[in-house]
Amino acid sequence: MHKNLARAAALAAALLSPFHTPAQTPPLKLAFVYVSPVGEAGWSYQHDLGRREMERALGARVQTTVVEAVAEGADSERVMRDLAAQGYQLIFATSFGYLEPALRVAAEFPNVKFEHVGGYKTAANLNTYNARYYEARYLAGWLAGKTSKSGIAGYVAGFPVPEVVQGINAFAIGMREANPKAQLRVLWLNAWFDPAREREAAQTLINQGADVLTNHSGSPAVPQAAQAAFRDKGVRVIAYQSDMKAFAPDAQLAAVTHHWGGHYTLVAQSVLDGRWKAQPVWAGMKDGLVQLSAVDTSLPKELRAQLEARRQAVVAGKLKPFSGRLVDNAGTERLPRGTLDDAAIATMNWLAAGVVGSLPGQ
Repeated sequence: MHKNLARAAALAAALLSPFHTPAQTPPLKLAFVYVSPVGEAGWSYQHDLGRREMERALGARVQTTVVEAVAEGADSERVMRDLAAQGYQLIFATSFGYLEPALRVAAEFPNVKFEHVGGYKTAANLNTYNARYYEARYLAGWLAGKTSKSGIAGYVAGFPVPEVVQGINAFAIGMREANPKAQLRVLWLNAWFDPAREREAAQTLINQGADVLTNHSGSPAVPQAAQAAFRDKGVRVIAYQSDMKAFAPDAQLAAVTHHWGGHYTLVAQSVLDGRWKAQPVWAGMKDGLVQLSAVDTSLPKELRAQLEARRQAVVAGKLKPFSGRLVDNAGTERLPRGTLDDAAIATMNWLAAGVVGSLPGQ
């Protein structure tokens, strides 16, 4: 008995010793899967900026890894399955085409949490999140309409999914508010990241008279094409995803930029706190997930003031891009009055008046 008391006293002394370090909670292991290389700008780059911001905010409580240039489909499923098997507890699947693979892997690993960007299905351990990019696209279109000399803008688009269609339509609506005769010409890539084809599409649009370009694709190729044509043809660009000033120092008018750090920090913290649930997020300019940034300071002061007033109205919820009478580019009325609800926006499958072109397959 005395020996047991002695052992207990010794153990207590050791625990109270200044040299004793209590066992630390292991960090939350997170993985980010990207469809393209991180690079220096673009879709994956912005997600990686968000990851790094989250790391700075949460410090040693998190441990992250990144897998770049993962093709949608079977390749992404293999990568996510491997990450789950390696003990990663939270996996961010950052491309639209990762949804079905993520759902399958989530079913196999019920204790792993998945966050998918842009998806429309959830599971007990798979959530979706996205930004209302179309809010800033509307402002970009208005700016294009005010600055275009030809009245023609060009849009290099990835896939004809609702998110992309929303951006095209919001841009066209904004452009036509500034110039009722404006045209928006669209070329489809059927790819998210293909620099050579992005550049080729941009040049085709320039040849068709577009003097303002924008894109929904993953590389700096479209801004670079605008920069190459700036001196001879005065082509400007409204960049997407990142500020592309480094790639189009003269041509860039502004940039529709994505900001994921705050969201990623909140999600990781919710897992650490045991509060995580599959509750889809679709947030916009008010929440800071998307902004119209890097507006050219050489633009007329009055024009910039008008743009800022519109920006503030969008942030305040007083100006909604998909409101009033909406007509598609075939002349069919899509909304007589009021404002489109989220369900109609989320499933958008028509092109607005002023858009030259059609959805693939229609």
